[in-house]
Amino acid sequence: MTNMVTTDRFDTSRFESDRNRLASLAYRMLGSASDAEDAVQDAFLQWQAADRQRIRVPEAWLTKVVTNLCLDRLRSAHARRERAVGTWVPEPLLDGDPMLGPADTFEQRESVSLAVLTLMERLSPVERAVYVLREAFSYGHAEIAELLDIAEAASQQHLHRARRRVTTARRGGEADPAAARRVVEEFLAAAASGRTERLVELLTDDVTAVSDGAGLARRLLHFTTPRKVAAVVRAGFKPTPAKRRLVGGVPTVHYALANRAPALVFVIGDRVLGVATFDLAGGRIATVRGIAAPHRIARLAEAWPHRDPDTPLTVRWPSTPAERPPAPPS
Repeated sequence: MTNMVTTDRFDTSRFESDRNRLASLAYRMLGSASDAEDAVQDAFLQWQAADRQRIRVPEAWLTKVVTNLCLDRLRSAHARRERAVGTWVPEPLLDGDPMLGPADTFEQRESVSLAVLTLMERLSPVERAVYVLREAFSYGHAEIAELLDIAEAASQQHLHRARRRVTTARRGGEADPAAARRVVEEFLAAAASGRTERLVELLTDDVTAVSDGAGLARRLLHFTTPRKVAAVVRAGFKPTPAKRRLVGGVPTVHYALANRAPALVFVIGDRVLGVATFDLAGGRIATVRGIAAPHRIARLAEAWPHRDPDTPLTVRWPSTPAERPPAPPS
């Protein structure tokens, strides 16, 4: 009995030592932290049930199990319905979350960006798996072929197609961190003060905005053209007594990084109300994502109270007519 307990502890420890890597793989495959956690937990159950003495290379075995679990999810009828009706957006994660995984190379950092996670929806499940295993985890084609039970030549072809689809649609390279922060802070200042023309200047000509309607819309809302996006942003930022009653006060705004890109986090106390993320191109904002539905920001919201965030950004919320002091009698 003692030997059995020792073996179980060792095997559990072996799995736990690989958990973050497996979660990072699953997150890149699925774009959802909760789904990634479920896939890793299912892999743990398979690990416990397996004849571990016959597993020669635990890392390869676990990688294959998690990858196949993710492929099953991506191929499921439920996943196809969920992602086809316009209700899906990648789940943002705060910088430093271990689920974001390796970040040594540009390819590794890019593979977890919200832009690329969105673009990977255009790939077949196998193309997505090959792309993630190669770009984010540097597996060779022979290794990928064995993991996915495909020919090595097929792995190369899947990667070529995946790279072409992602590369032709993505927006530029990495932005300078300081410059990106300045642009986003200017965006916040313009949105909060109602300077629509300045907002337009900060947006690319082909800007897009995606919103879940403060978490209330059943389908994602999409907006294009600088003026339309600026108008929608301005309306969203405009404070009203009804909004304040809905959220329970006036939010503070923090600058942060989500999936290694600039973001604004709106909070009251330790409670996260929502997140706005930004993709930049040529020093201007190319994509804005407004995400507030609790299930879409659950992991980020859970992590936020344990962080030591920067000082809140100064936001001059203009008062509404009902909140302005009455004019003195003439």
